[in-house]
Order: sequence, then structure tokens, then C-alpha cells
Amino acid sequence: MQFLSLFFTTLFAVFLLPIFMVSAQSPAITPNENLVVEGIPAIPTTLADTVDRYTNFRSAGLFSWHPIRREMLISTRFADTSQVHLVKFPLGSRQQMTFFPERVGAAIFQPTQGDYFVFSKDIGGNEFNQNYRFDLATGEIALLTDGKSRNSWGVWSNKGDRMIYTSTRRTGKDNDFYIIDPKNTQSDKLLAQVEGGGWGPLDWSIDDRQLLAIESISVNESYLWVVDTNSGEKTLITPKGGKEKVAYDAGLFSKDGKGLYVISDRDSEFTRLAYVDLTTKQHTYLTSHIPWDVEDFDLTKDGKYIAFVTNEDGTSVLHLLETATKKEKPLPKLPVGQVYGVTWHRNNEDLGFTLMSARSTADVYSLNIRTNKVERWTESETGGLNTANFSDAKLVRWKSFDGRTISGFLYPPPAKFKGKRPVIIDIHGGPEAQFRPSFLGRYNYYLNELGVALLFPNVRGSTGYGKTFLTLDNDYKREDSVKDIAALLDWIATQPDLDKDRILVTGGSYGGYMSLAVATKYSDRIRAAIDIVGISNFVTFLENTESYRRDLRRVEYGDERDPKMREFLLKISPVNNASSIKKPLFVIHGKNDPRVPLKEAEQIVATVRKNNVPVWYLMAKDEGHGFSKKKNIDYQFYATVMFVKEFLLK
Repeated sequence: MQFLSLFFTTLFAVFLLPIFMVSAQSPAITPNENLVVEGIPAIPTTLADTVDRYTNFRSAGLFSWHPIRREMLISTRFADTSQVHLVKFPLGSRQQMTFFPERVGAAIFQPTQGDYFVFSKDIGGNEFNQNYRFDLATGEIALLTDGKSRNSWGVWSNKGDRMIYTSTRRTGKDNDFYIIDPKNTQSDKLLAQVEGGGWGPLDWSIDDRQLLAIESISVNESYLWVVDTNSGEKTLITPKGGKEKVAYDAGLFSKDGKGLYVISDRDSEFTRLAYVDLTTKQHTYLTSHIPWDVEDFDLTKDGKYIAFVTNEDGTSVLHLLETATKKEKPLPKLPVGQVYGVTWHRNNEDLGFTLMSARSTADVYSLNIRTNKVERWTESETGGLNTANFSDAKLVRWKSFDGRTISGFLYPPPAKFKGKRPVIIDIHGGPEAQFRPSFLGRYNYYLNELGVALLFPNVRGSTGYGKTFLTLDNDYKREDSVKDIAALLDWIATQPDLDKDRILVTGGSYGGYMSLAVATKYSDRIRAAIDIVGISNFVTFLENTESYRRDLRRVEYGDERDPKMREFLLKISPVNNASSIKKPLFVIHGKNDPRVPLKEAEQIVATVRKNNVPVWYLMAKDEGHGFSKKKNIDYQFYATVMFVKEFLLK
């Protein structure tokens, strides 16, 4: 969910840091040394005071269970970035373990003794992640990877003596497999060479002789392989060249070693949980009765139960399947929201997960399947605000240009705001992603204090609505998704409580492209646009995005090396249609963005400025594909509030 990774950086905000200085002549916020600001007027310190509580939400996410003790590693933020914390019992204190200026993206205990954990982080948002070992007894940290290439998160062997991960160190673009004993940094070695940036490790067989690996070609095409963990020899498990493309999203070995449990859309519009016999390759589907995507699952250590999560019209539903009977067992009802990262403890009865809803920030929970007891492990702060009264999401639908129904989620402002309300349309990234009802963090300020309605559309190309819908914006159909927003503007005009004359469009990553495209095509129907790490020229984007992901993006957007496709991509690129942007524009980007290079922001800013319309520009030298440091997120928020007040509300 690329958009969510941008959006939920707001959820980890904690304390208002001393990021500004007050001048005796003009009490205004001074951007920190890593921010480049152009066209943004001085931000008064009174604004920071006004929005302060909305910048102090905190959240937590589950990283890993301790293999022996009933303890866990979680992610939360006490200062400027999210770090690893240890929690020893439900609602226990959060003991901070790592202290870095950069956020830590993943951490997992050694799986048999738990005397150390391995964690992953990058520098400045460049996504060239490195893996490290953290020794619990001494606090010593050791670098496990080469310090230069892009390295994936590793998968542990069952014995806990080796980890397999992917790295681009050989060519800069191919995700080769490497194997290491994290206790011995010198043991790191190449296991298997591959071609392409879509490879990743999934699971070790019970005897640790084989690795289950995935080869991703695109969001709707991927293949499963078995790799010999000694020789590196690869064997294809799911055949290529079928009548239709098939996607495999996850996979684990069964505990008897005879099969795999996988998530796949094979022979279905939606992804299902399936069992694959390794001898016959026959697929047995376990969730065909559920007409929604299965998106996550985990298998108990003894292999008796599978916990899995379905995405049902944007809401997560947790299920428990007994593998012997292939029947579901009843579970206690959870709050309506999103469930992420289901992870079994090695005791085979405690299931950990992260839960979030529109009125509750992300926190960590566990469910004991023997007692059906749900326990909360973290209770994150909400800036002193009573979130029980926050707006809940409302599912809305409208007809697009071709008669297809498009849906989204509308957050209405409180009833105290009378009359037609201004609207912010926020389009998710990806485009292979989906906005789902969740806690909006700082966005609640627009609802509760400014009376702005927030609308999050899931245009064609979004996940969650079947694989046919997922491909409706590919290649030459790219602008059909933009037409879905035109139809949304028509729908807003029919709503008695929404103001069609006060609309702002925004989005991150691909959503940034969408906001720019809407600004070029429907400038007369909006008040302003905000582009966050967005694509302004598909050709320069494809030519300059990091090599390890370029081929994956060509499958989605088209291959710019083909003359006909290149002509089309240039034709629809916002920078080549920017003369049509007649409304104020705010462009936000990170200097170290490996996905959408900074040039995409620079060229749209330079071009739109020629139109003699207000252009605000914010660039962070220490960020990548979206801001992750609280001091930068805060300034972005202050500036965005000013932009909304100036160009949407007046």
C-alpha cells in the first residue's frame, strides 16, 4: 500500500520537538536545516500551538514474539523516529531498544532462544536497507550486510542458525539470495543468483533443506520456487505460460513438508487461501466460500491452525482455520477496523496482531485461541483528544464514465459545521493499493476544527475489488482512472452536504500523479492541488527510478523504450500539460526518494510557475518516498494547513 506507507507516517508522531526558533520581530516557525522551502509564507507559531494536540498521536505495531517468553518487540515512536521497543506483558512499559535518527523498519527475535534480534533500517529514506544484529545481553549492534546495497528483510531457518535474505549487491538491480549466520558476520555468502528485482524469501522447509521463494513480475503475476539451501539450485513450483496471469502473495511450508499453504488468485477474481501438494502441484482451495481477498496468514508452529485475514469491502476480518478439518473455528468479535501482521507465538495458542480503526490509532493485541481472551499490549497516546467522537468512515459509490461503479470512503465533519462543506479528495498511491477505513491521525484536524469533508476514492486499478478491476488502468488505459475522479466531481455536485465549488485534490506517489492529472484536466472544477512525491513525467520517472524496481513499474505503466508507448506516456504526463494548471499547487518531496526521483517534483514546480499561479514547494534533504521524521512531518502539516486555509476555505 504505498499510499498508506506515506499516510501513516503521521500516526507515529509523539512530542512537539523544538524544531523552530522564534524571532523577536516576527514569531514564526523557522524550517529545520534539512528543509528547502520555496513560496511558502511564514508560518506563525500560533498555528503550531493551535494544531499541537493533533501532532501528538502515537501508534504501535507488532514486530516479533519472543520464542520462549510471552514478550514482544514492537515499533513505536518516543522522539523523532519509530524505533524498536520491548514489551514484557500486556499494557507493560515500552522499553526502547534502538536509538537512531532513522526509523527502524523491521525487527525479529532469533527464533529458538531469543538472545538477540535482527533489525533493518535505511538512511534518509533511501530504502537501501541494511540488516543488523542486536545482542540483548550487551546491547552491542553488528552490521550484517554490506552497508551499500539494498537488502531485504531475512527469513529465519527453523533451527535459528541461519537467515536468508535478498540483496542487490552483485548488479545493483537483481535480488540475489544470500545466507548468513547472524552470530557470525563473516559467514555471509551468495546462495543463488537471479534476474530481476521481484524476488524474495518466504519460508524454510521443516528440515531446513529448502527455501520457498517468490518471483514477482507484477501485482497480478508471480511464481513460487523452491531453492536448495545448500546448493542454491532453484525449482519452479507454479508453472509459467498459462492462459491467464496468476499472482501468489504469500506462502508457507506445511509442517509435514508435503505441501504449501499459499495465497493466490489462481482460477479466481479474488485471492484465496490454498494448499498446494508439492508432488502433484494440485491446489486445494480453503476459502472459496469467502468472496473477498485473503491478504495475510500465519501457521502455528505445530501446524494445527491457520490464522488469516480477509479484506471485506475495506474492513479486515480475522479467521481461524483448523488444518486437519479445514473448518473455521469461532473467534471473539474484534472492533471494526484493520488487522495487520498476524503472528503466532511458538506456544501455538497466542496470536499477535496490530489493530486500528477510524477512532483508534494502531495498537498491538493478542488473542489466545484456548481461552478466546483478547489482550491489549499497547495503549498509544492521542494527544489528550477524545477519539471516541472522531468521524467514522462512510462507504460511498458512484458511476464512472463507462458505467462501472467506483467506491470510496467519506469522512464527514462533525454536525456542528452547517451548510455545504468543502472537500479534500485524497487519492492513494500504488496504484496497486486500496484506501481502507483507518485512523486519520493529523487529518482529523481538517474534520474537527476546519469542517472539511475528507473523501478517499478507490479508483480503477485499486486492489481489493478483484483482479479484473486491478488491471483496468494498465498501459493505454491510464487516464481512465483520472476519469473516475471526474465522475466523483459530478457525484459531489449532487450531494446536499458537500460544496462542489470548494474542492482540493491531493495524493502521494501515484496519487501525486493523479492529483496533478486532475489539476491539468479539471482545473476549473477544483480550488487547489497538493502533489506528494508524485510522478510528473512517466518517461523520466521510468528512466530514473531505481533499477531494481524499473521492470516492475514498466509492467504497470508501460515500457518507455517502445516508441509508441513512449509517445503515449509523454502525451499524458502532467508536466507536458502543465499549462492547464490554473489553480494553486503545493509540491512536497524527499531528496533521497528511490522510487519517484526528486526531478519529478523539480520539473513540475518549474513548469507550473510559468502559469503565474501560486506554487509552494517543500523538499526534505533527509527523507525519501514520504516524510518519516516527526520534525519534518510537523512542518509539512503546518504548511498544508496554511495552504488549505488560504486556497480551499477562503
